[in-house]
Amino acid sequence: MISKGHSKLSVAKQCELLKVHRSGVYYRPRPESELNLKLMREMDEHYLHHPFKGARRMHVWLTKDRGYKVSRNRIERLYYRVMGLRAVMPGKHTSRRHKAHQVYPYLLRNLEITRSNQVWATDITYIPMAKGYLYLVAIIDVYSRYVVGWSVSNSMDAIWCKETLQEAIKTHGKPEIINTDQGSQFTAEEFSGFVLKQGIRLSMDGKGRAKDNAFIERLWRSVKYEKLYLNPPKDGIDLYAQLQDYFTYYNHRRRHQNLKDQIPQKIYKYAA
Repeated sequence: MISKGHSKLSVAKQCELLKVHRSGVYYRPRPESELNLKLMREMDEHYLHHPFKGARRMHVWLTKDRGYKVSRNRIERLYYRVMGLRAVMPGKHTSRRHKAHQVYPYLLRNLEITRSNQVWATDITYIPMAKGYLYLVAIIDVYSRYVVGWSVSNSMDAIWCKETLQEAIKTHGKPEIINTDQGSQFTAEEFSGFVLKQGIRLSMDGKGRAKDNAFIERLWRSVKYEKLYLNPPKDGIDLYAQLQDYFTYYNHRRRHQNLKDQIPQKIYKYAA
């Protein structure tokens, strides 16, 4: 995906053009086995329809209903550590936040969202590919459902999320509020400090309340079922091309029922 010996483009410039976090180029995770990749694909698809299931119930489903002979420890590692999933229902593992990081209150409850750039929401999702996986972070304008920024990486960290937000602000201006979950990428000083220095109010989902960020959870279901599950990306280049194509369609041509069948770009442009 990135050529370190390219004669004309530096690694930094290639990452900028592909919207790939630069630190991910130098990070090489230990590859997962074919069985683990298959398990993660199954869990990813099942989770979109059953977000209330934690690792224990996911293990029961995989062994009892799908016939896999795998240990609960394996599923817990893949579910929490590799895929970064969390169950909607409150419980011991509902949020993978860093205990030393500050958590901010949820500001969207009973808030009337009436204009573009009033509230943005952001989250990270696991993306299965034909061989391997990557992560996608996206930022959505809640009022118009317009995707104002996105990026892919092979690791999840706060600097990647900050740089994606930074690029979105450069292109679209600043929101009044940005909503995230309590994941360590968003509670880290690199991300939260940047948000607050911009004069943006930081809102975070309540613990065990993934539905607080339902706006972007719906985006994950759309991009996976309407694009990526139909055409599993072969590699990072193919994934980037498919995402670029889908988000262009999503923003400029796809009509949304919640927008009274309007197109996000028109609502965003009109109301901005």
